[in-house]
Amino acid sequence: VSQNPKCLELSNIGDITELEAFRALTNKENEKQGLKITMLAFLMKAAVAALKKYPEFNSSIDGDDLVLKKYFNIAFAADTPNGLVVPVIRDADKKGIFELARETSELAALARDGKLKPDQMQGASFTISSLGGIGGTYFSPIVNAPEVAILGVSKAAMKPVWDGKQFVPRLICPLSLSADHRVIDGALATRFNVYIAQLMSDFRRAAL
Repeated sequence: VSQNPKCLELSNIGDITELEAFRALTNKENEKQGLKITMLAFLMKAAVAALKKYPEFNSSIDGDDLVLKKYFNIAFAADTPNGLVVPVIRDADKKGIFELARETSELAALARDGKLKPDQMQGASFTISSLGGIGGTYFSPIVNAPEVAILGVSKAAMKPVWDGKQFVPRLICPLSLSADHRVIDGALATRFNVYIAQLMSDFRRAAL
């Protein structure tokens, strides 16, 4: 964990072996219908569950006041020929995995074509920045003010993991969290990031 008076940064890993297998199987089963799930959709659902469990992360600073949000608008960073833009999925808590995947894909396409409207990039309460398509391990995502936290996701890779008897190949996804230290301390940030990793390792936890 590294921190300064206003920013806290920490890293964690998520074992997404089973989730990726489920995603691939589901996409194969729905191939004829043209339905496709992305890992970003699962990340958004995991983020919503974590924001509900730790509401301090779903807030913003307004002067000296901390405003806790009752809605879950999740932004995601999209790389485009004209630079990075951040479309927003509104009411992510009310949408299913397929709907989130479809909407993120549509917004990303609009972003690449430079056709996003201003209101499609406003009103977020939390942001996910994914470098999965680029590579790397951990990075320090910049909090998108007035939000108080941002989740960074790097490219998943197969790693040998000891299961108590032997090393087995597991698909490991690096997670990087940056948070405003005026609102969130190191212990709370660690709990949030660990919970995200737990959800991605066993998505049944999201139903609890």
